[in-house]
Amino acid sequence: MSRKGNCWDNAVAETFFSKLKREWVNWSSYKTRSEARSDIFLYLEGFYNRNRRHAGIGYLSPVDFESAYQANNNLVA
Repeated sequence: MSRKGNCWDNAVAETFFSKLKREWVNWSSYKTRSEARSDIFLYLEGFYNRNRRHAGIGYLSPVDFESAYQANNNLVA
């Protein structure tokens, strides 16, 4: 853990939540907490993990990255 005032520990989480708010939540209006949870789950499983490209993994979606990783590991083994 870093000392107070150092942001390195929270950088990944802050980046994720910033993108979640910017890309999804700010464009929605929720009447209940349950409705918000369902909609955010839809964003995570329907878009973020399947379609959205991530810079940290070569601008691939997580699903595409895992598929390529599995294909490369199966060829080596």
